[in-house]
Amino acid sequence: MPLLVLVRHGQSEWNLQNRFTGETDVELTAKGRMEAWSAGDKLSGLNFAHAFTSLLVRAIETLELILSRTGQTDCPISRDRALNERNYGRLQGLNKADVTRQYGEEQVALWRRSFSARPPGGESLEDTAARVIPYFKQMIEPMLRQGRDILVVAHGNSLRSLVMYLEGVSEVAIAAVDLPTGIPRLYTLDDRLNIQKVESLC
Repeated sequence: MPLLVLVRHGQSEWNLQNRFTGETDVELTAKGRMEAWSAGDKLSGLNFAHAFTSLLVRAIETLELILSRTGQTDCPISRDRALNERNYGRLQGLNKADVTRQYGEEQVALWRRSFSARPPGGESLEDTAARVIPYFKQMIEPMLRQGRDILVVAHGNSLRSLVMYLEGVSEVAIAAVDLPTGIPRLYTLDDRLNIQKVESLC
C-alpha cells in the first residue's frame, strides 16, 4: 500500500514574528531547522520514491533537511509554484495583531480560516485549492497509483486545501483545521487511493 506524507515547513522568521507571510520568501528559524530534523527522525525507515515542494525557500530547506536526516539525499525532487503558500496580498509582511486591531477579529478570522474569503489583493483557500488539487491529481496521484511512497513538504494553506481533498473536509469544517509546523501527517492508502489510516507523527 502506498504512503503519502505531508509536512508543513518548519517555523519561519515571519512565523516567529507573527507576520502574514504568504508568498514572501523568508528563511527558517533555528527552531524551524530543528523541527525539520525532528520530522526526518520520525520518518526514518521510510523510503520515498519522490518528493514534492514549493518554490519557497522555507519549504525547500525543510525538505532538504528531512531527506538528509533520513539518508535519502538522492531522492528525486519536484518543485512547483502550485504548492506555494496562498498569497495574502496587501497583508503580506504585516503583523497579525496589528491587522486584527485595524479590521477586527471576525474579519481577520474569515481571511485566515474560511474557504472563500480573499484578503485584500490576495488568494482565498478556494483559489489556493484551484492550483494545488489539479497539480496533485496530475503529478502525484499517478505515482501513488504505482504504489510509490511520496513526500510533500509545503505550507499551511496549500496543505489545508490538500487535506480537504484527501479527507473530504467540508468548506465549513476546514476553518477548524490547522497543520502545525514540522509535524508529518501520514496517509496509508489502498491501491485505489482510498485512505486506510491517517496519523500525525507528533
